[in-house]
Amino acid sequence: MQESFGAYIPFVDHLGFEMVFFDDGLSELRYTPEPEHLNSFNVTHGGAVMTLLDVTLASAARSVDRGMGVVTIEMKTSFMQPARGTLTAKGRLIHRTRGMAFTEGTLYDAEGNACAHATGTFKYVDRDAAPAELHEVSTD
Repeated sequence: MQESFGAYIPFVDHLGFEMVFFDDGLSELRYTPEPEHLNSFNVTHGGAVMTLLDVTLASAARSVDRGMGVVTIEMKTSFMQPARGTLTAKGRLIHRTRGMAFTEGTLYDAEGNACAHATGTFKYVDRDAAPAELHEVSTD
């Protein structure tokens, strides 16, 4: 059970993401895809790439206030080339308001080539306000 993300996230734990850096509006995560995370072309599945970018962007948003949670409101991902080997995603908080965070991030393959880029909008939420038994957070 991994808590380096500030909270236990079962799906992130299952995929094996590793937090490398998480501070001052920046984040960096590393991920070595398992064979079951590949697509029919034997490269990392786009869903796994998007999940890594989503967590990276959310981490960048949370890095300025680790006591707050965030929920994804919107995310756009552009795929530039296949993602192979150990992947590194770097995220950056571009702008923050009291309630929202605007972020961007790039995913690199093992050779340092940019494979995908994403932008995302996140809503800050109070972790303590969410009903613990339901683990639900309203996005409205």
